[in-house]
Amino acid sequence: MLNEHPVSDTRRPGVVAPAVVTETLPLWACGLLGVAAALVGLLPWLATGMRLPIQNLWAVETSPEAMPFVLLPFSQYSLSHVFGLIVTGSAAAGIVARAARPRLPRGGFALQFAGVLVVQIAATVQTAVVVRSGLQERPESTLYLAVLVTLCILSILVGAGALALIARAPRAGALIGLTIGAIAVSEWIGVTLRPLTMMSVEWAYNVVGLFQWVTPVLVGIAIAWAGINTIGKIVGALASLVLIWVAPALMTGVGSAAGSYVLAHDPPAMIEYGLQVFQMALFIPELALRPIIAAVVVATIGFVVRWVLGRRQRSEEQHTGG
Repeated sequence: MLNEHPVSDTRRPGVVAPAVVTETLPLWACGLLGVAAALVGLLPWLATGMRLPIQNLWAVETSPEAMPFVLLPFSQYSLSHVFGLIVTGSAAAGIVARAARPRLPRGGFALQFAGVLVVQIAATVQTAVVVRSGLQERPESTLYLAVLVTLCILSILVGAGALALIARAPRAGALIGLTIGAIAVSEWIGVTLRPLTMMSVEWAYNVVGLFQWVTPVLVGIAIAWAGINTIGKIVGALASLVLIWVAPALMTGVGSAAGSYVLAHDPPAMIEYGLQVFQMALFIPELALRPIIAAVVVATIGFVVRWVLGRRQRSEEQHTGG
């Protein structure tokens, strides 16, 4: 199926150039794009062995090499990694959907969206079933599994929101979705390099130190792409800066609380400890200001590049028109 899109001639205002003909993607390809994007999100975990991390509540003592295969790294020490794997896939699907929007048939986006959800829900169910079968029969095991499944559900919902914003919203809304994706990408890279850091590979530790800049750099690029020439875009840019300030502190607080084996049997104390860590991470200038400043600097560079390229293009058009 072919679509025609009329394009205005920028060199002669008011004149419409011949329609650009684009070939519409088949419906099955749209669903396949969603599945592929979700698998890209899971790729670091799939490529590093898929062995379930050692569980404190595992019924039988088992070596790391003998743990079962799962599609998600369920562990109280890997909460942010689960978020990164799921949401990165959703953000990737959103970027593909926005880029391919002129070629998507009616219902194509819905099929792509469904393809992402099918993979992520299947990964959650498979992992939950495997983990449940190996845990001790204790109330703590039920609570532990419930928390991990809830995290997966929340991550899928956040990812779905980011996907929809990136794919369908105006640039101000898409910027928020891209920011959520940028936060997830940092964790996605962390899953990729985690086996190397666990083996004490020296260069991997050096690379880990660069993780803190991945999110602000990507957000700065997204702000430059979206622009700040409307109220909505300004609000979107400010909201993105708030997100990269709050989200890392929130992940630090949740990870610190969940990873505290001492507080595992005292949920109120665990929550209180998590809130304390969150507040400290949120208001330490060295941690809070660096990502914001980095994002603003990258966005400023992006605006300058856009201005230079736009000026050059206008100059060439005027010269051609003359």
